Amino acid sequence: MVIEGVSKSFGDFRALNDVSLEIKKGEFFSLLGPSGCGKTTLLRIIAGFEQPDSGTVTFDRNDVLPLPPNRRPANTVFQNYALFPHLTVFENVAFSMRIKKAARGEVESKVNEYLRLVQLEGHAHKRPNQLSGGQKQRVAIARALINEPSVLLLDEPLSALDAKLRQRMLIELDQIHDKIGVTFIYVTHDQQEALSVSDRLAVMSQGDVLQIGTPHEIYESPATDFAARFIGETNLFDAEVISAEKINAPLLPGIEAASTEYMAELDIPELGRIKVTTVDKVRSGQTVSFTIRPEKIVITKDRPATKRGDINLFQGTVDEPIYSGFQTKFYVKVMEKTLIRVIKQHPNYSDDGPDIVWKDSVFLSWSANDGYIVEVKK
Repeated sequence: MVIEGVSKSFGDFRALNDVSLEIKKGEFFSLLGPSGCGKTTLLRIIAGFEQPDSGTVTFDRNDVLPLPPNRRPANTVFQNYALFPHLTVFENVAFSMRIKKAARGEVESKVNEYLRLVQLEGHAHKRPNQLSGGQKQRVAIARALINEPSVLLLDEPLSALDAKLRQRMLIELDQIHDKIGVTFIYVTHDQQEALSVSDRLAVMSQGDVLQIGTPHEIYESPATDFAARFIGETNLFDAEVISAEKINAPLLPGIEAASTEYMAELDIPELGRIKVTTVDKVRSGQTVSFTIRPEKIVITKDRPATKRGDINLFQGTVDEPIYSGFQTKFYVKVMEKTLIRVIKQHPNYSDDGPDIVWKDSVFLSWSANDGYIVEVKK
């Protein structure tokens, strides 16, 4: 599927700005962003419920914009399930086949097949009001899949479920995708959902697609400050480039390295000077944004013994520890004013609880390879 140059306005509100992206066949692709960023509008354009002001949408190189929703090779699973309350689970799933006047034996066979797929074979004769939220969602998925669409569109399908059920349904949804191999386009504002199941995802904000990539690429190498903040937690600072030196030697004499790396020294007004490696060439005097994820930072009571030159080291005071069982998040005050978030995992059992507590003096350290220059500002 190719979406090219799609724009859409509602009165004075610009919902989509010249959006272009390509979704591969069989891919689990997520549209991720906050409310109002345009992701649902884009999904509705793909489905045929909205028409763009400009741009094209093609499935297998065929323009689908002239086609109504029922003639497009895509089905939608809505946030509110949209089940028929007066029909049984069986009849809800069978509805589209009944409309097409499929033979009775074919209807029964296919409905039972898809009820097995979503693990609802024992609930065929129940009505929606007798089902849990997760079961209703499975009915909606089975009803959408029975038409064997090329693309399944999912509009925040798990947002009405509680946290634990959402996690379980997410795993089941991923398993269904793996079994049937249909292209899934999944709309969500939940970063963990998108990172957990997506082959690739598009980060959206205010009608723009800011970055497209794998979960690893988006998390480890955010393209913008917004992406760095929105995907996971991070420490983000504006900084001035003091110097940048090439650190990659050629692979063989006379042959350039596959990718050149630079060791940059940055000055962060709220923190001080740090070192960071980057594949993007930067020069002294430029303003950049720098990010370091909380889990990349090592927190200790004692000064680290390492003498490596690429380690950034700061001393601070624990301003707030937040214990969550498997981890503790620390807010550490550095230079008496700057709060840095640090996450420490607890892989081992401890009789005495966390060894770092409120008001402790601590050292924070991280390798130059663990930080990242997000974008060059000037």
